Amino acid sequence: MVAVNIRNNKYKKLKTEPAIRRAETLPEDDPDPTAFTPLGREALEVASSWAIIGIFLIIGFAIVNHMSLILIPLTLAVVVGMILGLAAERLGRAGVPRFGTALILSSLVAAAVFLLVNALAEPVATLVDEGPNFVERTIDRLMPFVERQHWLNISPASFQSGPMSMQSLIDNSGNILGVVTSSLTPAIVQGLIFFAALLLFLLGRLRLRRTIILAFPRRRQRLVAIRIINSVEEVLGYYFATATMIYAGLGVSMTLIAYFGGLAAPVLWGVFAFVSSFVPFLGITLMTFSVAIAGIITHDSIFLALAPAAVFFAVHLVVENLVFPAVMGRQWEINPFVVFVAILFWTWMWGAVGAMLALPLSLIMMTVLSELFPERRTVPRLPD
Repeated sequence: MVAVNIRNNKYKKLKTEPAIRRAETLPEDDPDPTAFTPLGREALEVASSWAIIGIFLIIGFAIVNHMSLILIPLTLAVVVGMILGLAAERLGRAGVPRFGTALILSSLVAAAVFLLVNALAEPVATLVDEGPNFVERTIDRLMPFVERQHWLNISPASFQSGPMSMQSLIDNSGNILGVVTSSLTPAIVQGLIFFAALLLFLLGRLRLRRTIILAFPRRRQRLVAIRIINSVEEVLGYYFATATMIYAGLGVSMTLIAYFGGLAAPVLWGVFAFVSSFVPFLGITLMTFSVAIAGIITHDSIFLALAPAAVFFAVHLVVENLVFPAVMGRQWEINPFVVFVAILFWTWMWGAVGAMLALPLSLIMMTVLSELFPERRTVPRLPD
């Protein structure tokens, strides 16, 4: 018995001696034993792994940008199809066959796009025809306000010669029309791809879900895939259904503001307010500046000119910061900085369509991460 105790004491002593030596070599005020670990092969392996990931990300983004002609309508079709997922489920439960569901929903989307384009076609054509006169009236209205800002060094002579003159604007209008015309054919092709992809996605939606779920070998992985797909469709459907109703009310409010503010085409302003609200930050900024410029052109008084823009901005601020969070709750709240960065990134990648897709893609990413790592969800600490 004594011999066993002696061997155990020797073993413990040998085991603790290296730790004691390491502790003696560290400063007493440094509790981190890895602070003086030199960089070696393991650090280089970690750095090379992250470098490989970065290279693949750069290549992936380059491919996404290069294949934008195809990827933009396909991504838009998938997002719209997932938004319409709840409606497709209800039509399926009502006994409507899959092809009928796909045809009905895609036809409704096509009708909404057609009505929107038809509502904007005539005002845009009028704006193109009266472009020079509109610019001239705008300059005449804005010059008294611009001349007061001496640091701009802008005078009426600036618009009579040089790149800001009316003749230069008229000469460059042909280049602008050429760019628009050259972009019209790809837009038509992308529109056809979008509607075809949307119809086929809605038609094979359930089969695609089944294929994705069965691609995972384990039961737990399949359950996670089912939960992610259901959560993404629920978030997108509920979010955009609620946003459509709220922004429709905002569009009606803008119509009334434009009507009582003396602006021309108040219904068109309401449509612009409704559409631009789906692009956070950028939409409200462009809309407010446009209303301010229209007010300056319409009214002589600066107070009456800026009143419609100020009222619209205040209404939009209340809707975004009070009404929308009250209806949606804090469950699907996204960091505004993340949304802003996503808008900048996807606008740089895919232009205006990318700006509209930034919020849906952010919602999808947030939902996937929330379902993959449920233990990291923020849980409020209640007092004892």
